[in-house]
Amino acid sequence: MGEIVNLRQVRKQKARAEKEKLAGENRALHGRSKAEKTRDRLTSDKAENFVASHRRERPEDQGD
Repeated sequence: MGEIVNLRQVRKQKARAEKEKLAGENRALHGRSKAEKTRDRLTSDKAENFVASHRRERPEDQGD
């Protein structure tokens, strides 16, 4: 015979695990020092500017 499982307890365990996962993500995202946040923002801005400066755009002055 199979093992008897209390579905209510399984649901609660699953909810707790999901909350713990979300809490871990929030700790990683919000639990950083000001220097770390600044470094990440500058790195992101630098990468964005690099891509923007190498983008090929069509000239808008040409008439069809």
